[in-house]
Amino acid sequence: MKPAPGVALRIAATQTLGVVLQRQRSLKAELAQRLPTLRDVRDRALLEAIVFTAIRGHARYDAALKAWIPKPLGYRDEDLRTLLYVGFAQIQMGLPAHAAVDATVEATRAMGRTHQAGMVNALLRRALREGLPEVANDAAWPAWLRTRVRRDWGDAASVVFDASTTPAPMWLRVNRTRVDRDAYRTRLQDAGIESTAPGFPEDALRLATPVAVSELPGFDDGLVSVQDGSAQCVAEALAPSRGARVLDACSAPGGKSAHLLERDPTLRLLALDIDPQRLRRVRETHARLGVGSNAELRAADAAAPDTWWDGVPFDAILLDAPCSATGIVRRQPDVLLHRRDTDIDSLREIQARLLDAAWTMLAPGGALLYATCSVLVEENAAQVDAFLARTRGAVAEPLDARFGRDSGAGRQRLPGEDGMDGFFYAKLRKA
Repeated sequence: MKPAPGVALRIAATQTLGVVLQRQRSLKAELAQRLPTLRDVRDRALLEAIVFTAIRGHARYDAALKAWIPKPLGYRDEDLRTLLYVGFAQIQMGLPAHAAVDATVEATRAMGRTHQAGMVNALLRRALREGLPEVANDAAWPAWLRTRVRRDWGDAASVVFDASTTPAPMWLRVNRTRVDRDAYRTRLQDAGIESTAPGFPEDALRLATPVAVSELPGFDDGLVSVQDGSAQCVAEALAPSRGARVLDACSAPGGKSAHLLERDPTLRLLALDIDPQRLRRVRETHARLGVGSNAELRAADAAAPDTWWDGVPFDAILLDAPCSATGIVRRQPDVLLHRRDTDIDSLREIQARLLDAAWTMLAPGGALLYATCSVLVEENAAQVDAFLARTRGAVAEPLDARFGRDSGAGRQRLPGEDGMDGFFYAKLRKA
């Protein structure tokens, strides 16, 4: 017999979460496959919310299971553990008991674990009565990464850890080539969507409550994009001169290059990415926003310009470098599950190679913006300091406090500051 709709959704959430937790699959990739199979947009939103909440809260759930179960669950019970996470997540979200408990207990039976349904019911009802145990906000962070963040930021590390436990706000970037920001804000208000317009960045709107993209007026017509405020600051920091020749060295999924073109359609922009599949997303993004005719797209390795570069220097280069993504944990909580200590050294080597290669392609007097969504000093300020030390004619150009706190030659915004994601920016000028 086919499970009831609520039960089927809990099973789908358990399967999605299990793949991320046990098989180390990307949450974003798994949701991209799973969500389209749900016909009701409300079911999609609920599944996504449950899984995100469960990953953020798994340290609390582990503490509950450790305290409440005399005998720890074994490796054969990983799917049961994941189902309990799904139940605890619903309780944490404040769902009614009949949804959080009853449907999850029925899902236990539907998954062939009828003999454990009573235990699931008891554990979830205990969580309802007593609440889930409180744990430190850094409990979900692996010890090696927690140590690095504390070393880098001292007392301010709590800002990073606190932000990682809460959902990120939804930011929009208004396409100035198609609509004025104030006019679009009025359209949002007419649709019952409240927003605020910050003084910086100037194309941004921040929603009071996240909504489905399908609810955004004119999204399919390219009036607006979903992009965090920190990512929008990239175009503000690089600020190429009108009509400049620009390279976006690691361009996928295309939001930052599109923003540059929205600000100045006369730019001669080359959007580069090493992955042809990801470059397809750049093309789709540019097409939706109406800037596709203004950019050249090429699948190539920015760290190996001798394989593709025509020798004509660029006036401005954006290097949004591969990084640990530790500044966007609240958006991608599975970063804490998948990142390994050894990854950081590998990423630093890639970043250094990209910096050195990009510099060879920059025209005298040109600007290179090095940016990451990391909070680790070794990927950011220390990486830039090392580059400046080994590179003749490279000068750091100061950015103002709108881009975050001072950090070496650049600026670092920690996650949650100004409501934005964690991001680092350093602007380098070739003398």
